[in-house]
Amino acid sequence: MAEFSMRFLHPCINMGELIQPTKCLNVKLAGSPDRYPSAQAMAKPIPPVEKLKAVLFDIDGTLAKSDPLHLLAFREMLQEVGFQGGVPIDEEFFQKHISGRHNHDIGVDLFPSWDEERRAKFLDDKESLFRSLAAKQLKPVAGLYRMSNWVKEHGLHRAAVTNAPRENAELMISALGLNDFFELLVIGNECERPKPFPDPYLKALKLFGISSDEAFAFEDSPSGLKAAVGAGLSVVGLTTGNPGPILLDAGASFLIENYDDPALWDALHDS
Repeated sequence: MAEFSMRFLHPCINMGELIQPTKCLNVKLAGSPDRYPSAQAMAKPIPPVEKLKAVLFDIDGTLAKSDPLHLLAFREMLQEVGFQGGVPIDEEFFQKHISGRHNHDIGVDLFPSWDEERRAKFLDDKESLFRSLAAKQLKPVAGLYRMSNWVKEHGLHRAAVTNAPRENAELMISALGLNDFFELLVIGNECERPKPFPDPYLKALKLFGISSDEAFAFEDSPSGLKAAVGAGLSVVGLTTGNPGPILLDAGASFLIENYDDPALWDALHDS
């Protein structure tokens, strides 16, 4: 496997992973295999293991259940500025308007009357609060290290591809003990367009020198799924924060609750 430096020259990246094409695995949904047949039939199955060159991971909600910490930070910050008359936002609001989206877009939607400088200051303060919470409370999604060990044992490249600010992404990767795991870190805001556009995933594939048929991705949000699918990748959807039907509608090949889910290991072992 080619060696990659943790500090890539390209500003869009700083860690990574890969995959390959041909016959596809016979994947299935977590839970009942008949729950969403039409959505499953339309999605691109993950490549067979012998053809894989890389695996790509989102960070928030995919490596760690960080959404509850983002919700806490946004709830506190929004109450301070009197958003919704001071009524705290709930999880439904968070999932609909915030989760998985780029901060600039969140700011424009939440505060259309604010100027850009004021929105940026609010979001910077929110991210600072999130980092203080994450440093103490961040926990990996169950089975994450089992999956990371499998990726390493198979000699695959690996990248983290995220819309999170670089400071957040690096903190979370470090807190999870994955600095030596990832070869590449792609930051959406450092690409021409962030998720839900495919640019971050396309950049990872380009730097690894592989095609979308040689890799697959793990994602937990509709925005991230749309980005990965738009880059031509097959995607495993994690139901850590969003309902399964939403993820399948966004193009997930199949769903898992976490990395210990039998559906994942059945797929990886079926080739």
